[in-house]
Amino acid sequence: MVTRHTTRRQPHLMYIAAVRAIIRISLTVTLTCCSGTMATAADELYRAQAIVTGQGEANRIVGFASCLEDVLIKVSGKVSGAQKLAGDRRLAAYKSNAKGLVRAFSYHDQMSGTPTRDEQGTRDRPYDLTVDFDETKIDNLLKALHIKPWLSHRPVLAVFVEMQQGPKSYMVTADADQAAIQRESLLAAAARRGMTVVLPSAAALAESSINGAEFGTTASSKFGSVAARQGGEVALIGRLVWDDRELGWATQWRMDWQNRTHRWQVRGVTFDEAFRRGIGGAAQILSGNGDPA
Repeated sequence: MVTRHTTRRQPHLMYIAAVRAIIRISLTVTLTCCSGTMATAADELYRAQAIVTGQGEANRIVGFASCLEDVLIKVSGKVSGAQKLAGDRRLAAYKSNAKGLVRAFSYHDQMSGTPTRDEQGTRDRPYDLTVDFDETKIDNLLKALHIKPWLSHRPVLAVFVEMQQGPKSYMVTADADQAAIQRESLLAAAARRGMTVVLPSAAALAESSINGAEFGTTASSKFGSVAARQGGEVALIGRLVWDDRELGWATQWRMDWQNRTHRWQVRGVTFDEAFRRGIGGAAQILSGNGDPA
């Protein structure tokens, strides 16, 4: 069930269901035999999604605030560093009045088709809240924060990711069943940051003799040639290694851009967060906002 609204001023869910909901509503995903692609229209930059309980105003206001931060990061490409937006205290006042920046919003019932047994079940029902913000108001808000909207061309990212957990190692491709969950998580991360990405097919990697054992040392130019054949403009390379002591993934990312190799890393995180850091870091570099912190 989807309900839609416009305004002038304007219990724990399963992982896969949440990710698929983000992908389904945030943007159109096209998977081909050789790549995973994301097409992001201009108006998608000003759209975000949050999971809320029920359709009451109190939870909706919380959802608006969460979506506002996501949209500001998505439109600017800025996540960390000086004047960062993720968790920025300067946003508190704007978040409390996020309703005034909203152009329209809609709900999708995650349990659509499941009967409601009682009134409490109606209140506790989980919904995807999709929020469209007013473009001019968002741009003006960013300018007030002395941050420029990133409205120029966004290069297509060709993402190459190896995951290693003990003796098990595999790559996230467009077509391998083994990496289906990671693939959906990576695409969701790209949607959240307003980036278009392509993933290599297993055949493309094999043809180019790219394998996990050499992921950390393979020259970026080799990845670049594979990326170009699939429509990618910039290669983003990541390696995730599971750390039993930290109960999380140790992640290294690298990307060549404007005659320089950029590297950043994060430790002890879920692969969802690792992908968000990878895509977000690439967006920050490409938007001219400096290296990821």
